[in-house]
Amino acid sequence: MSDSPSPPRAARDRSILDGLDPEQRAAVLAPRGPVCVLAGAGTGKTRTITRRIAYLIDQGQVNPGQVLAVTFTARAAGEMRGRLRSLGVGADGPSVLAQTFHAAAMRQLRYFWPRAFGSASWELLDNKFPLVGRAARKAGLDSSTDTVRDLMSEIEWAKASLIGPEDYVAAVTRVTRETPAPAAQVAKAFAAYEDAKVSPDGDRLLDFDDLLIYMTTIIESDAGLADEFRSRYRCFVVDEYQDVTPVQQGLLDAWLGPRDDLTVVGDANQTIYTFTGATPKYLLDFGRRFPDAALVRLERDYRSTPQVVSLANRVIGAARGRIAGTRLQLIGQRDAGPEPEFAEYDDEPSEASAVASAIKRLMNSGVPASEIAILYRINAQSENHEQALTQAGIPYQVRGGEAFFTRAEVRQAMRQLSLVAQRGIRDDVELVTVVRSVLGELGMSDDEPTGAQAKARWQSLRALSGLADDMLADNPALTLTELVTELDARSQARHPPTVQGVTLSSLHAAKGLEWDAVFLVGLTEGSLPISQAIKGSFDDVEEERRLFYVGVTRAREHLHISWATARNEGGRARRRSRFLADLVPDDSPASRIAPASKRAPRKGPTCRVCGSRLLDSTATLLGRCADCPSDLDEGLLVALKEWRRTRADSKKVPAFVVFSDKTLLAIAEQRPTDSAALVSISGIGAAKLNEYGEEVIELVKTAGQK
Repeated sequence: MSDSPSPPRAARDRSILDGLDPEQRAAVLAPRGPVCVLAGAGTGKTRTITRRIAYLIDQGQVNPGQVLAVTFTARAAGEMRGRLRSLGVGADGPSVLAQTFHAAAMRQLRYFWPRAFGSASWELLDNKFPLVGRAARKAGLDSSTDTVRDLMSEIEWAKASLIGPEDYVAAVTRVTRETPAPAAQVAKAFAAYEDAKVSPDGDRLLDFDDLLIYMTTIIESDAGLADEFRSRYRCFVVDEYQDVTPVQQGLLDAWLGPRDDLTVVGDANQTIYTFTGATPKYLLDFGRRFPDAALVRLERDYRSTPQVVSLANRVIGAARGRIAGTRLQLIGQRDAGPEPEFAEYDDEPSEASAVASAIKRLMNSGVPASEIAILYRINAQSENHEQALTQAGIPYQVRGGEAFFTRAEVRQAMRQLSLVAQRGIRDDVELVTVVRSVLGELGMSDDEPTGAQAKARWQSLRALSGLADDMLADNPALTLTELVTELDARSQARHPPTVQGVTLSSLHAAKGLEWDAVFLVGLTEGSLPISQAIKGSFDDVEEERRLFYVGVTRAREHLHISWATARNEGGRARRRSRFLADLVPDDSPASRIAPASKRAPRKGPTCRVCGSRLLDSTATLLGRCADCPSDLDEGLLVALKEWRRTRADSKKVPAFVVFSDKTLLAIAEQRPTDSAALVSISGIGAAKLNEYGEEVIELVKTAGQK
């Protein structure tokens, strides 16, 4: 025990209240009881609620061990615990329990289960795939990976929404929900899955949703256990309250009982998980449930510049169907920064190339790569950006999903293409037909399928098909073997580095994060809003608008918004997102859309000297127009030819089998000093890179030192 005297209470109060703005201070000082904090993006909600907890404890209104604070991610819970420790909470005894809903329920269940269920035991089911697969077969459904994963997601939605197997058909009919299979069969599989978790002797397997359901049941059905729990925890705090599901709200109600010592924090403008069962209705109805609740609105944005904040307000200001009292108008508190930039490009590769160039400029100006993010609606959109960043030599990391070439369906497709190449194809069959046939067998079709997993697979295969189309357009003479080799080379060259780099992330995975610079890409109809939302309801489209708002509010200073009018050069025309209608008016002379003369060049190789499009194979190989000056290193070319002769003699093959004269000429002109630069030269794929790469690069470096 320390001999140092504790600081006077007044001093501790000042410390807890230091640095708070008037609204944050009002939330911290609100009397114990129901408090609703409507906190906009970047307004310091975590600072506010942790200071409130510390203040209640410091005032003696509650003991640290009597506070249960819940949030939605382990990362957020860890941040809350860290901030409470920095405020001295729990330093001399029990601390506040800050956990996710599921972690808190599991902790409680382990304690109360024996007294509620006697000798029957339970075990956490951390992989329900096998059980759901068997349940699918019992329901007459196939047990493919995609089907089983979609069923798992659907069962999770139903349980989060407090919908049992017997009520499932009526529930999905009432909300016109798209189901992964006929509703009656889904209900049958759901029931079979639930039955499979209970053994004849009463032992149970519990999934994560069951943790909440069983704990709620224990408290509601046993008054003695309920009293014991409520005597332990007397004060509750819920973060991200707009994302609460019915099953989570049911557990929260059981925790509270007849009491009202509850602080909730949320922002209806950031509700983006309704597909999981989350609903903002509990946040929006808080004042009706607790008429005496204190309501505090946090609108001072400390994260973003006024320019970014202004755009965010315009994005969400166009939302329809919002309850007036819940609307938040953010007020930027930072110094002024650059205006958000809007740009339109002819195709997605051009967009990705321009984004990579802009990122390079930011990095050269001092913005760290780790403070830059590219955000998109679906993971399949990352492919072009991974390629562009790799070509620009910019390190990156993919968040919330796998890098394109590591996705299971892409790996499977490349293996299948390789097998077909080994067997050989007839000369009279077009290569593009072969590729689409192979990808079609794996799930790529003209029409978008139903089911989340099938859609994700379809999107990745479509992206791979588009990549193959681009490569064939650039070099119509490619054979299937060469195509497979080139795809493999791109895969090997694009492994994300282990060092921190630019973040590539879906908008959903970016929630709760922030960067100095954000590039929001792919803002077209069918991407954002996504096509299934357009085909769905008014509420579906409005959720897409909120997703756009979340993306905008991730940026601290630099914000770039872009879209492409076609997926590939000459592809079907697309319209920019409806969400941009009032942000970038078509007839506005102040529009910041890049004029055609300043847009990134159309897809295809360009001359490294003059920038013109390269149209023939020789020019493509050399990387320059025939009329543009050569920067040939003749000494290097001589060294390369001598090296090639030696290697060809050792392998007992003609010299051109090692490298053609044109390839050696391209190496001598472009002088690649790493694998990425070497493999970018046409004709050098994965096999030749592996066999000759180190030797060629060493020759180039040696020549450069002379």
